[in-house]
Amino acid sequence: MAAQPNPARAWADGAPPHDDGGTGALRAGQRLTQVPWPVTASSRAAHGGKGARPRLAVGEHHPSTGGWTTYVLGVAISVALAEDSLIVREGLQQLLATEPEIALVASCGDLDSLLAAVETHQPDVVLTDIRMPPTGTDEGIRAATILRESHPETGVVVLSQYGHPSYALALLENGSDRRAYLLKQRVHDRAELVRAIRSVADGGSVIDPKIVEELVSAKARTESSPLAELTPREGEVLAEIAQGKSNTAIAESLVLTKRAVEKHINSIFLKLNLSEAEDVSKRVKAALVFLTAESHPPQ
Repeated sequence: MAAQPNPARAWADGAPPHDDGGTGALRAGQRLTQVPWPVTASSRAAHGGKGARPRLAVGEHHPSTGGWTTYVLGVAISVALAEDSLIVREGLQQLLATEPEIALVASCGDLDSLLAAVETHQPDVVLTDIRMPPTGTDEGIRAATILRESHPETGVVVLSQYGHPSYALALLENGSDRRAYLLKQRVHDRAELVRAIRSVADGGSVIDPKIVEELVSAKARTESSPLAELTPREGEVLAEIAQGKSNTAIAESLVLTKRAVEKHINSIFLKLNLSEAEDVSKRVKAALVFLTAESHPPQ
């Protein structure tokens, strides 16, 4: 059975009947899990050369027999982790181990071992610290730049303790698709971290809301800022765009209809003289570049 594009949010053909309204939510007696996936040369070729990765599945318990039936959904998101602090690395490993839709395939402590692990394991996503050996400066950003050329389909989530927007812009310099920049405090919010991993695996972008908040505040203080022309609601929508959210996600976050969000976005891009783009990652970069201009010159 072919893997689903978003295995954690879609049921494969042949899954059990459910009354979740098509959302893929689990019923009572079901649980999300991983199952081994024996890989042959032919199946590896069929899945883009990926190695042996577990498939994401739903197990349904049958109280009458005590047994379980497994319904395969698709392939779990494979992740290579890079963090030079042993304590932080082990903490991230334990956190990722609790997420059935994520399969940790490598754990590294420096840039060179990370790049080697990517060559070996071909992960869907790299989760990396911004500063690691050998120089302890911007290895996470450098890894993203290198992988943009060597492995363009690999997503990169950079974890950083630095909230200055110039770091996020450096990450997006060669393209914002499949890139995320999160402050390390987000590690404590497992849902936010998983959302970023899932987003870059799907080709999207995520920027930490704290960075966006700083940019919006700084830009709004600038004399004659075009932000003054935006309504309060449009300002909220702009901040959501810069974080990398889709129209549907913005609608859910702000409790608006999707049509209302589209109208706000059209108005925002018109007032700020930005060219509209359907691609969410391009919208992210356009919004960030606007917010950064003059307020935060690159370092």
